[in-house]
Amino acid sequence: MKRHAIFVDAGYVFAQGSVSLSASKTPRTQLKLDAAEIIAQLSALALAKSTGVPLLRIYWYDGARNGPTIEHLALANTDNVKLRLGSINSAGEQKEVDSLLVTDLIDLARNQSICDATVVTADTDVRVAVQIAQTFGVRVHLIGLEPSRVSQSPSLRQEVDTVHEIAKSDVSKFFKVLAPAPPKPAVALGPATGMTTGSAVAAAAV
Repeated sequence: MKRHAIFVDAGYVFAQGSVSLSASKTPRTQLKLDAAEIIAQLSALALAKSTGVPLLRIYWYDGARNGPTIEHLALANTDNVKLRLGSINSAGEQKEVDSLLVTDLIDLARNQSICDATVVTADTDVRVAVQIAQTFGVRVHLIGLEPSRVSQSPSLRQEVDTVHEIAKSDVSKFFKVLAPAPPKPAVALGPATGMTTGSAVAAAAV
């Protein structure tokens, strides 16, 4: 079937997006994603790479600690987007996300559901899935965020059929870096009592 699917590793998008805009990794809490804009950009790129083949859907892969976030639910309710969630361990690392992407890519290729696949990731673990998809006749296109060459696995870049980099100017259209939240004011303790200063004054007035 002549359809095109897009596979997005959200962990890579957030990490590399922050590097693209601020030259260093920024906590996700300080990044604001415009989902509609990135979906529009990726859809346009996929259409160009596959010479007009219609989109099947966009698969969005991310980790979740205690169920989907508000942002996840917004994506899940977006037309043509399929949200796929792995987990996040105690060290803050994503788990099962790569395996979900790999499984979906191989299954869609084996079932002849797609003829082209656009993958937005950096992980070398996806390389084998690319190889298998190609044996079923699927052309695989890799997209990265500037500077993508230093962030993506060289073996993955060599394995795919085409490579494209989203320029910083376009990254800035779907990502904004927010100012960090101001620190909470410290609460002073009264001498030797463990009470706050305000409590100590109140107690002395009784």
